[in-house]
Order: sequence, then structure tokens, then C-alpha cells
Amino acid sequence: MLRDLLHEAYGAMRHNSRRTALTMLGMAWGIATVVMLLAYGNGFGRAIQAIFANFGTKLMILVPDRTSMQAGGQKAGQQIRFTLEDIDTLTTNLPQITQITPEVDTHCNVAFDTRSFSFDVTGDYANVESVRALKLKSGRFFNAQDELQRARVAVIGSDAKDKLFSGRNAMGERIRINGISYEVIGLLTAKMQEGDDDINRVVYIPFSTMSDFKDTHYLDSIWFNYETSEYDRLEQSARAILATEHKFSVTDRRAVRVFNLMEQVHQFEVITLGLKILLGFIGTLTLGIGGVGLMNIMLVSVSQRTREIGVEKALGARRADILVQFLAEALTITFMGGVLGIVLAYLVSMSVGRLRLYSAIAKNAEAGDIRLMIAPGTLLIATLILGVVGLISGMIPAIRASRLDPIEALRYE
Repeated sequence: MLRDLLHEAYGAMRHNSRRTALTMLGMAWGIATVVMLLAYGNGFGRAIQAIFANFGTKLMILVPDRTSMQAGGQKAGQQIRFTLEDIDTLTTNLPQITQITPEVDTHCNVAFDTRSFSFDVTGDYANVESVRALKLKSGRFFNAQDELQRARVAVIGSDAKDKLFSGRNAMGERIRINGISYEVIGLLTAKMQEGDDDINRVVYIPFSTMSDFKDTHYLDSIWFNYETSEYDRLEQSARAILATEHKFSVTDRRAVRVFNLMEQVHQFEVITLGLKILLGFIGTLTLGIGGVGLMNIMLVSVSQRTREIGVEKALGARRADILVQFLAEALTITFMGGVLGIVLAYLVSMSVGRLRLYSAIAKNAEAGDIRLMIAPGTLLIATLILGVVGLISGMIPAIRASRLDPIEALRYE
């Protein structure tokens, strides 16, 4: 029976090939629009993920400041100062923390040969490479042994390398930081950088050797990664622990500034989801226009084939047979138009390439641009939308055809 239905549908489409082709083109354009809009939404989401992955997602930064509220006998305006004891306290009381590093930084004169520049020099533990999502281009990062031996070794950012060494090989060379010689053991891959941000001009050295340039008893900040989805609760716990240690009010948010990247990630996830829903809705409306065209053509087909329907009913065809016959024709046009539309969407997505997003305002930010990559989930959603539109568009004419009175249909001119 299925073969007969397909044969009938093919015969009807071939008899009105021009009309069928135009209707199919409308459905193809509609499904191509749906697929491309959903692909754009997915590409936007991946671009946002790449931007945050550049800095690290499950990352929290604690920066001491001054109190703005009186707590106990402490007056407002007291300076909060972190020490290595706070590192131990946080690690002991927050098992969600996976890696943690103190950080002390200062501007230093960094020189090689006759070239000299003022760069940000920061002292961290060896795990700062993973905490801050740093990627090595060549060489190695300093390790725990370098930390214990107070080794004068340095890992430099891409811009710092270009300014100090230009096109020369920097590995194994010795630079002077405020006149003290340090060996370059690693070069970092360029990170995304907005405007005049000096993120690629940082020189990383072991925390123990940072005392060459600055008192490391007090920390400028604390950085840590964590493994939990309840990042808000973790932030509250960290603030409560530090409030107890440093005797400030836990509600005083100015005493310790907390930068929690997952908050921004979550905000952009909501924006991305809303964008996908909006784009999917717009695509569905566009496909709906093609569905209206399909419905109109099928209604015309029912009118033109009224006598044929009457003959079929006179020969014993049931209402269900007529309904399935016309519905099969509509779904065949829908299916063929859908295949053509998906092929068109793939061709457009491959020809468009990369759409500028973050690279328009940042350097080294090609990974933060949008690429129209059609995911299997996108095809599944688009196919479901196409099926619903095709079913609704074909069902109304099919029901009308099945309800025709056979005697009136045979009299139709």
C-alpha cells in the first residue's frame, strides 16, 4: 500500500511539476532558514564558551580591600590583608577547591640586551598554569622544585617575548628583572586581549622568588579553581571564612572583592538560550510561510481533482484512503523540500565561514567568533519542526478531500 501511495503522489507531482517545484522550493527555503538560524545560535553559544575558556570558567578570584561596615570592635575603613595562612584556611575548610595559588604582582623593568620595558611581574605557585588556564607555546612552566629552590626562572607572555626578543628564540636566554638575571624557561600562547590590556605582557616567576622585588608576606589576591555547581554557595562560604579570620562583617561585600566567572558564564548561558529560542521561533515562522504555500497548492489540487476523488469513492475508496493519499503527497513534497533545504543550509554555512564577534574588539580572539556549524541536534529540531508544519499543512486539504460527497464530486465540472 505504501508503494501505491508513493506512486500516486509521484504521479500527481509529475503532472504539475512546475507548481510542485515552486512549492518544494518554498519549503526548502523555510527549512534552510531554520537550520541556519539554529546553527547561528549554536555558534554564538560556542563562541561565548571559547571566550570564557580563555580565562577559565570555574575560577574564583579573591582581592582584599577595605571594610565599609563596622563589625564588632573594628571600625569601617580597615584594610584587609591576606597572608599564606588564608590559603591554608580556605583549603582546609573548602573541599570543593581543587587548586589554589597566592598571587603577588608588581611592575618591574624587564630587559634583554639593549631592550628594556616595564612589564607586570607576578609571583604564583606552579599550579597557576592550570588555575589561570595558561597555555604553553614552547618550553615548560616552573614546578614545585623551582619553588622550593627559589629558582630564578621565568615564563613570559607572547607580547613580552615579541618586544624583548622580536624574532629571536627566547628559550634559554636570560632576562634582567630590575637588574636580577632570570632564565626564560617557557613561552605562553597568546590569550584573547581587549584594547590595551597587558594580559600577554605578564612575566610569571615562582612565588618564592617574588620576594626579590616585593614583600610577599601580604598577598595581592588569591586564585582558585573548584569542582561544584553551587558556585554562589561556595562564594558565600569563602567570604564567611575570611570574615571570621579578619573580623569583618560577612555582609560587607567591599571588604573582599570576589570575582566569580561562573556568574557571568551563567548570565551568558541564559542570553544564549533566549537567542536560540528567538531564532528558532523566527525560523519556524519563515517555514510556516512555506507551509501556507503548501496548503494552498494542496487545496487547489483537491479542487482540480474533485472528479477523480468522486470516481475513487464510487469504486469503494474510504475516507481514510483519500485522506492518506493527499497527506502522502503533501508529506512527500515536504520531505523532498526538507532534503533540498538542508543541503542548501550546509552549502551556505560552509561558504560563510567565520563571522566576526569577539575578534572585532579583541586581539587573538578568532576562537571567540561565530562559525555556522550544523550540529546533529540542530538537524533533529529542524526535522521535527518541518514534520509538524508539513503535517498541519497537508492535513487540512486531505481532510477536505476525504469529506467530499461522491455524488457531488462526480457532478463537479
